[in-house]
Amino acid sequence: MGISKDLKFDSETEVLSKICKALGHSVRIQIMTLLWKRDNRTCGEIVELIPLAQSTISKHLLELKKASLVNIKNEGKKTIYSVEKDNIQILRKYFSSYLSTIEISERNKATVLTTHNVVGKNHHLKQYNYQFPHKQIKETTS
Repeated sequence: MGISKDLKFDSETEVLSKICKALGHSVRIQIMTLLWKRDNRTCGEIVELIPLAQSTISKHLLELKKASLVNIKNEGKKTIYSVEKDNIQILRKYFSSYLSTIEISERNKATVLTTHNVVGKNHHLKQYNYQFPHKQIKETTS
C-alpha cells in the first residue's frame, strides 16, 4: 500500500488551486465571462445566454461558489450571482507575476506550430505539424 503525502502550501497557493480547478471547465469560464461583462445576473439570465439546462448551469454556479469566485445574494425568490473580485485579483496577480518572468520570443521557442507542404503518401496527415529544429521535413517548392 502506498503512502499518501499531505503537502501543506501557503494560503494563496491553496486559493489559486481552487480557482484554477473551478475554471477548468469551459462552461464555468463562460459563466465568469458573462458575469464579468455584466454583474448581478440570475441563473435564468445565464441559462438564456448559455444553451444548457438550468440544473446544469446551477451545478456549475455551485462549483464557482465553492471556489469563492462568485457571490450570491438572495432577493426574494431570486438568487443573484456576481463576481468575487478579491479572488480574481489573486488570480490576476499570480498570472501577471508569472507572465512577467517569461521572456522567450516566438522565434526562439523550441517548438512552434507551423504549416508545411509535405510530399509523399499520407501528405494530408502532415499539413500541420510541430517543427522541431533537429528534424527535417521534406517540403515542396511552390
